Amino acid sequence: MIRPARPDDVPVIHRMIGELAEYEKEPDAVVATEEDLDHALFGPNATVYAHVVEHSGADGALVPAGFALWFRNYSTWTGRHGIYLEDLYVRPDLRGHGYGGALLRHLARICVERGYGRLEWSVLDWNEPAIGFYESLGSTAMDEWTVRRLDGDALVALGSTRD
Repeated sequence: MIRPARPDDVPVIHRMIGELAEYEKEPDAVVATEEDLDHALFGPNATVYAHVVEHSGADGALVPAGFALWFRNYSTWTGRHGIYLEDLYVRPDLRGHGYGGALLRHLARICVERGYGRLEWSVLDWNEPAIGFYESLGSTAMDEWTVRRLDGDALVALGSTRD
């Protein structure tokens, strides 16, 4: 079952973000707090969205198996919005049950229903299992594009200069 995240999901989503950071070999990179996540998802100006996929445990209780966290982007070339998938995560012990594919199908359905033109995300170049999975769904690599980032001191320096 896939459903929009609720405020009471914030602690478990935050834990899964930490698990994802460990998997991506950056366990100390997560500085966001549960409060930050709650504000981003449910605050008065929320522009970030999350969906949770649930697994039926041995006792029949539904437990979060994974999540997708995303936001809208926009293409000047197509003149249409799209979805940028920031994080897709399924707990390791629940992988192989189709939860990741179900989350991606759900986001693709949102794109189709809303007339969005793209569903995009990044994947680490060493993450061969994820790359193979994404290719099996029909996604294509944007090999000629390189992701750039400005953060920390460089962001502050540039943002502090006058035009």
